[in-house]
Amino acid sequence: MLLELGRAISLLICILSLYWVMLGAYFVPGSRWQERLASCALRAVVAGCVAYASGLLFAAHSADRTGRAPSPLSTLPVRLYLWGLAAMAALFFLSWYIEAYYVPLTQMR
Repeated sequence: MLLELGRAISLLICILSLYWVMLGAYFVPGSRWQERLASCALRAVVAGCVAYASGLLFAAHSADRTGRAPSPLSTLPVRLYLWGLAAMAALFFLSWYIEAYYVPLTQMR
């Protein structure tokens, strides 16, 4: 029972660390894109460590049909981290592109 509670808490911490990365990437008013990228990269590394530690907890004491424990990289927290980071990176670079090439066109009038 304690392991199940630990898994739930570690998954919640993993989700909150991804939220912390998203806040640093998008919701910092008055900062340039380069500053946000550097800050976000550091936050993403910390969130990756949290997700991997949570993946280790998810992989503990769970064996598949062959009796082997699954890799921590195939657990829910790590997959959530990788998919979330990929989506945030795509949206970050898309917003950077839109700001650089399309926002100046709207201010010409």
